[in-house]
Amino acid sequence: MAATLQPLRIGPFTLPSPFVLAPMAGVTDAPFRRICRRFGAGMTTSEMTTADTSLWQTPKSRFRLDLDLDAEPVAVQIAGSEPDQLASAAQACVARGAQIIDINMGCPAKKVCNKAAGSALLRDEALVANILRTVVAAVDVPVTLKFRTGWDREHRNAVRIGKIAEDAGVRSLAVHGRTRADRYKGEAEYETIARVKEAVDIPVIANGDITTVKKSLEVLRLTNADGLMIGRGAQGRPWIFRELAAAFDPAAENTQLEKNELRDIMLGHLDELHRFYGETTGVRVARKHLTWYCENLENAGEYRHQVVRVDSASEQIRLTKLYFLGIDQSGTEQNQETEFQQETTL
Repeated sequence: MAATLQPLRIGPFTLPSPFVLAPMAGVTDAPFRRICRRFGAGMTTSEMTTADTSLWQTPKSRFRLDLDLDAEPVAVQIAGSEPDQLASAAQACVARGAQIIDINMGCPAKKVCNKAAGSALLRDEALVANILRTVVAAVDVPVTLKFRTGWDREHRNAVRIGKIAEDAGVRSLAVHGRTRADRYKGEAEYETIARVKEAVDIPVIANGDITTVKKSLEVLRLTNADGLMIGRGAQGRPWIFRELAAAFDPAAENTQLEKNELRDIMLGHLDELHRFYGETTGVRVARKHLTWYCENLENAGEYRHQVVRVDSASEQIRLTKLYFLGIDQSGTEQNQETEFQQETTL
């Protein structure tokens, strides 16, 4: 019997699924977000973007601010440490079409924390309150917060942060079950998330090490969270959202992934990356996604070795087709490859 989960609401928005994609810098770009939504992600959020709008003209920021205007709610994550700067950035994002502003207080990266942003803010609860109140007052759209359980294991203050956020007018919380000091090491703990859920009346989304349907059921049992945020579990496996939906909906479609479907997912993803970034950058970005996909492929060692080293879009696509055709990667079986190309549409 499938488990049940109530609809997840953030402000005026009722998400189509309580399983959402975590914003991950360098990973959850527009092409990847589209794929995850096709598999049922209830919400996808832009990659973390600096609140310093003077830097928004860099190529990296322009790609990150390519918003999903065709999918509601349009959510953008910003990071910074100055309340007025964050407020201005939030207003600029809303002007671009953002319908939800997410504030990052969870990133453990040194280059972020060294600027007193991300999870470094958890050490200064007064500043957290000031930031949240200022941003909430600056925009007419829901403001959400993603944060960690604390600065380190001796200073877990997630419950206080959650209450501060609720009092400031934040509409939902996403809590990663690690401290800043833990980074991504060890196992996430969910007791703190459960305590946050008990302490506030706004939706709480659990995050951290949710990589399987079995683990999702466990996390929901342990935390009583309103939703789940999937991060690394979606890397190379965007269909995890379809698997999660099936666990909670008896009428959900079959989640069995056929070989041809996986092939088409990868080829489609490559095509979108090459189009979005242009060939040179697209090929480079595709390498990490291909590496993650290979973790779900059989006997993919040689394919992986070759496909992450080529420098052209056509070669990445050709090698991927050849892998699924099950022939030698050298390309000597040209007749088979030609036949395959005729029956396959990217």
